[in-house]
Amino acid sequence: MKLNEIRDNKGARKSRVRVGRGIGSGLGKTAGRGQKGQKSRSGVSVFGFEGGQMPLHMRIPKRGFNNIFAKDHAEVNVGAIQKAIDAGKLNATGLIDHEALKGAGLARGGKDGVRILGKGELKAKLNVKVAGISAGARKAIEDAGGAVEVIEVVPAADKAKAKKNSVKKRPAAA
Repeated sequence: MKLNEIRDNKGARKSRVRVGRGIGSGLGKTAGRGQKGQKSRSGVSVFGFEGGQMPLHMRIPKRGFNNIFAKDHAEVNVGAIQKAIDAGKLNATGLIDHEALKGAGLARGGKDGVRILGKGELKAKLNVKVAGISAGARKAIEDAGGAVEVIEVVPAADKAKAKKNSVKKRPAAA
């Protein structure tokens, strides 16, 4: 074998089909789209359309309720915080807030902040600043000698709305 004899394997490089390029190509005239009708035209994607039959997504019953005003909190248990402190991922003497919990890998997501729940045991004295806390978690932290501060987290949509309303309009030129 010589360098000038090196070739790709048969069928390794296949050129794309050029439709609508004459009768000899086998895909001329209607370009494999058949005759007339909606799907023969360009820019048509009839996803879920079943030819007038009731589509599947409409035949199946609706279930549940999705509250669009629900707050999205990252939920962290007291026991998980104690475990992170024991592992050295979290500093018990510093302020424990959303950023600290995120850094320790405990709080994932939570656009509206962190909510601490009371599952597990807590031995460390903590200074906590979060968006929400359950009664059991508050009791556990205060029993261990810690302090709890609940902050009001303003959703991003409300911030944008407030900013839009605060922009003052210039007086019209006379």
